[in-house]
Amino acid sequence: MTNQFPISPWVRRFLMEHLVTERNLALNTQRSYRDTLRLLLPFIARQSCKPIDRLMVTDLSAENIRQFLLELEQYRHCGISTRNQRLAAIRSLAHFIGMHSPEHLEWCGQIRAIPFKKTTHPAITYLEKNEMDALLAAPDCTTDQGRRDHAVLLFLYNTGARADETAQLTIADLAIAYASQRDHSSVMICGKGNKLRRCPLWSQTVEEIKPLIQGRDPSEGVFLNRCGQPLTRFGIHTMVERYANRIRRQMPSLKTKRISPHSIRHTTATHLLRSGVDINTIRAWLGHVSINTTNIYAEIDLEMKARALAHCEVKESTSSKKLIKHWREDVELMAFLKSL
Repeated sequence: MTNQFPISPWVRRFLMEHLVTERNLALNTQRSYRDTLRLLLPFIARQSCKPIDRLMVTDLSAENIRQFLLELEQYRHCGISTRNQRLAAIRSLAHFIGMHSPEHLEWCGQIRAIPFKKTTHPAITYLEKNEMDALLAAPDCTTDQGRRDHAVLLFLYNTGARADETAQLTIADLAIAYASQRDHSSVMICGKGNKLRRCPLWSQTVEEIKPLIQGRDPSEGVFLNRCGQPLTRFGIHTMVERYANRIRRQMPSLKTKRISPHSIRHTTATHLLRSGVDINTIRAWLGHVSINTTNIYAEIDLEMKARALAHCEVKESTSSKKLIKHWREDVELMAFLKSL
């Protein structure tokens, strides 16, 4: 009976209704799910020797899914994290079909029983204060492009924003306080899942941004490229990597670090934590849903670990070297006891 259910209507409902309307996932997450199916469905069609539009739900058997995951690792040279990400999308599709079609519950259980592979989490890269200062000083601020790049780097460090969040920023999202002695400037950032958060802006960040937005329409993007179009997240990645490569020659400590916009985000969180900012405030600053995600920064900061260790250090004293007398040999104590 279940063999008579084509997969195509379910794919359409999953991508167009479930991900967008029911779960309200971010656009990049929706694209990741879509890309998984773009790889999976042609593979299943080849395995089943069927046209892709004739595929049935049960053609996506557990064995075929395992073969697909194996191909990702062996032929496409994907890492375990990517393999697990693709499997998560497939399991989500199976769960969706099982929830709406009881006939496929057994099939759904078989798909969702495919385990994720255990993988090690890579170490989080962040910059020390002198390294971040060197990166901020890298652009040539005598040129228009250099001033824009410096403003982008400063904004990333100030807010801890992701590259995509920075690329989507519009002038209307900025709340510039022109009476800086009385009010505070801030920015509204649209994060993952269209969740909004407001971050304060340093006065230096505001001064760098003001010339970029002067006399422009509020609906326009804040950071534009040479063609007058908003910077893309790929453009921001390229810009950060370009300046990182430039300062590596003067700073040997950066040779082993892969610097990206997300590295600057990690740097913001780590420096806020070192400054004594509450972990829950940092969570809201970065737009994390769970505080467990933010706790990672407390675990990686060697400087904070060293300070904590110093507080717990047992210092050897001369008194500790003295032999402790038995209570019967304490003359004062014995005299006191006899007087009772």
